[in-house]
Amino acid sequence: MITARDLKIAFLGSAVTIAALALAAPTTVLHSTVFDWNSMVAKPTPEGSVRSIYRGPTSTLNELEMHISTLNPGVASHPPHKHSNEEVIVIREGNLETLSHGKWVKAGPGSIIFEAANELHATRNAGSTRAIYTVISFKTDKTPK
Repeated sequence: MITARDLKIAFLGSAVTIAALALAAPTTVLHSTVFDWNSMVAKPTPEGSVRSIYRGPTSTLNELEMHISTLNPGVASHPPHKHSNEEVIVIREGNLETLSHGKWVKAGPGSIIFEAANELHATRNAGSTRAIYTVISFKTDKTPK
């Protein structure tokens, strides 16, 4: 005779199996695409706003993460820090200062900032107007876990 306890255990086992299969399923990689500025939703943050573009694998990267930040005048995006992946920042509008190799360096529209893995870095708005910039971060097999 099947009891209520047996049914609960069977249901729980099935749920765990389905969840494990869903997590193990291969993630779709990003193919060539266009991300339209007008369809990106800006979500307010204490520092300004952020437009999330993509976070996931490509055919050659374990993870590609892209977002666009708007930073209010005189505000830092976050305290100086370091992480195991590399980042590229492309300034669209405004003026930033970036902590690069131990020095604060000014960068304006069109400038590109490269932040190397495991090096202390930070970004702050050095101007009197908002700053808008794209952040492209990536992880490969060589990126420490």
